[in-house]
Amino acid sequence: MKKIWSVALVLLMLVTLNVLAVQAEEEEEVSLYEMLNPPTPTPDPNATPSPEPSPVPTATPLIQADGSVHVTITAVGDVTIGRNVQHSGTSIFEKELNKQDGDINFIFRNVKEIFEADDLTIANFEGVLADEYSIPSNKRENSYLFLAPTSYVEALSSNSVEAVTMENNHVGDFGDAGIASTIATMEKAGIVWSNKGNMGVYEVQGVKIAMLAYQTLNQPITSQELKHVVADDIAKAKETCDLVIVSFHWGNELDYSPRDNQVMLGRAAIDSGADLVLGHHSHRINPIECYKDKYIVYSLANCSFAGNNKPSDMFTFIFQTRFKIKDGEITDNSFRIIPCRISSRKDYNDFAITPLTEQSNITTVLDTMRKNSKSLDYAVESYPLEWD
Repeated sequence: MKKIWSVALVLLMLVTLNVLAVQAEEEEEVSLYEMLNPPTPTPDPNATPSPEPSPVPTATPLIQADGSVHVTITAVGDVTIGRNVQHSGTSIFEKELNKQDGDINFIFRNVKEIFEADDLTIANFEGVLADEYSIPSNKRENSYLFLAPTSYVEALSSNSVEAVTMENNHVGDFGDAGIASTIATMEKAGIVWSNKGNMGVYEVQGVKIAMLAYQTLNQPITSQELKHVVADDIAKAKETCDLVIVSFHWGNELDYSPRDNQVMLGRAAIDSGADLVLGHHSHRINPIECYKDKYIVYSLANCSFAGNNKPSDMFTFIFQTRFKIKDGEITDNSFRIIPCRISSRKDYNDFAITPLTEQSNITTVLDTMRKNSKSLDYAVESYPLEWD
């Protein structure tokens, strides 16, 4: 009889504990909807109304202890996404996109936090965003014509790429209609764009940044003539803006160092008042000059490049510079680079730019830039990987 009562007592204790546990679980259970949409309390008609909160100002400058403002700018090279319409079948980019479950954001997944942490990220967008197209007669023999649907602009807008340059040798792959579609798509997505006829302007931290863009490829004017055009445009930009960035699509493909006309144009832009010069087109990393305390980045190489799934050189870098501005004047600017591969994989290009972690690869990038800077009078002495 005692044994029976003992068993019954144990069962009663187990049931009691189980009920308490269920009650505890029920008390803690809150639906996601309830968390995101808490019930609005019924207002007390006799209560004294609270004052309306003051609106929080947007883009409020973060003033440093010395009264200055710091503006951090990130620059990356060629962003060429989508397909080459001269090739039939599923493109290499579309195949990789399918592997990524159709999420176009995969190309910046490994650098998004870098882009989000700055004040402005600028890229060279080399291609066309359009849902319909026709190939102009003068382009039909081209080996590469890059096209992406307009929805792919999300790769920029969702990953903190605020601005693009659109003065390059592929933005016109589908004629004026392709250019117009790309511009409209960028504007709808809130992305600032610049080309030879349009100055992009972006304001952050109370600082207005002008972006000018040019190319030297198959142009009706010489580099010497272009120098004067650039000087005039910089002068106009400085009338209304605090910083002026000049981008050039220049040089020869596969070059690891700049040609004489690039050096002339880059320094002339600084002489005319530019605060930063950015270059691209060679698909290869080039050295950096510090000329009159301003930086000339001769080639940012590729960023996300859909033209080849096994390029012979997949190294690149992200360039960052930080301007210190006080009373409307630049009092200091420093830079760092983030050595990267244009792919998260070593065996093939999956179009996802990725910071390097192996020291041997980082050293290769740094050594390449130092080696090819020997002919530059104002080459930077070192390539810091961290901020001073």
